Amino acid sequence: MPRASFRYSSRTRILRALGLLFGLILLIDTLSLLTTYHRLTSSPAPPPPLPTDQRIFIASIHWNNAAILNAHWSAALLELVTQLGPQNVYVSIYESGSWDDTKDALRRLDAELEKLGVARTVTLDTVTHAEHIANAPSLDSPPSPGWLTTTTTSISPSGQKETIKKNELRRIPYLATLRNRSLAPLFFNDTTTTPKFDKLLFLNDVTFTSSLISLLLSTRDGDYAAACSLDFSHPPHYYDTFALRDFAFSPTTSSVFPYFGARESRRAMLRGEPVPVRSCWNGVVVFDASPFYVEGGGLGFRGVEDGLAERHVEGSECCLVHVDNPLSGTRGVWVNPKVRVGYSVEAGEEVRSERWLGGVGGLVGGVWRERMGRVAGGWKRWSDQRKVRGRVEAWKREGMALGEERREEGVGCLIDEMQVLRENGWAHV
Repeated sequence: MPRASFRYSSRTRILRALGLLFGLILLIDTLSLLTTYHRLTSSPAPPPPLPTDQRIFIASIHWNNAAILNAHWSAALLELVTQLGPQNVYVSIYESGSWDDTKDALRRLDAELEKLGVARTVTLDTVTHAEHIANAPSLDSPPSPGWLTTTTTSISPSGQKETIKKNELRRIPYLATLRNRSLAPLFFNDTTTTPKFDKLLFLNDVTFTSSLISLLLSTRDGDYAAACSLDFSHPPHYYDTFALRDFAFSPTTSSVFPYFGARESRRAMLRGEPVPVRSCWNGVVVFDASPFYVEGGGLGFRGVEDGLAERHVEGSECCLVHVDNPLSGTRGVWVNPKVRVGYSVEAGEEVRSERWLGGVGGLVGGVWRERMGRVAGGWKRWSDQRKVRGRVEAWKREGMALGEERREEGVGCLIDEMQVLRENGWAHV
């Protein structure tokens, strides 16, 4: 056989062997994903009963949530406290300046909680976003905590470029304040005569059921610093990208299942087991309550320093609270993938059914999308994190020059954003 023909046949055999090997790997991978799909969509075991031997503090903040309150949330909460036992819970709801029917919906809920004998605080704050914004400090006065100065450029009617400076209220410190206000009754509880609460349960404006809350409370048999659901607005894409960080303290690599780039998080998600993460909120979260009771200032919510925000750096108060939680490092923060909630009745029904993955094709496509995102998006994620870390280091150096020690432990929570309050919500600037 001529040498050239021999080389050609050898290459052909090698290519065929490689093709067969790739095909075998792809087949094994597909069979594995089919097994995963079956495991994740098979009928779950009945949830454990809700605990009746624990005291649970239920907190929630609301703004223009009348639709979900009337359609689902209020009835779901009433069912939950009934099953937990009215004597075992405290409900704290803080509403802030809504202009829809939220206040009336909460008044009706308050009356129903009264009939059940539930200890509670329902605060209806009349101050709107517009009124908060109208109280902006003067540009000539010293900076006020939670405010920052923004600069915008516009073109006047005469065609001249104009620079406009104004003080704007930061969104995250504002939200942190509301969450801390919702916690206020926890600390008024007289622990000399009444036992402390065992768990803190925060509920967003999502659709939930008592069975789902039971599953969440029982995550890892209750051994956690915090445990979260998965939340969805437009399934199969999950919602809370701002607060969720995987076990490597990185943002998720994909908005669809299995979401996570970190091996520890991704593998647990594929197995349908509690997922170790560094931070989560995701619609519903339960905390071990003990860190909130620390004398002299327990765990609470906060934003990053205003000086960092001025450098276009922001982080969710729902992420920073896990960084500050002393139990996070020993007992862990977990996402329970069996607990899935929606921001509408329709979304909630979909993610609680076997359709939550978008079918077999949705799962396979999602897994490959995450794999490609892990590789293709690696440079951008590293670059984004490097940019933020550089700004944090510059802020620290500035403090050293002024004789100040500046610290921010929650660098993994931070992103390249600046968020301010608006009359109708909030905005990036």
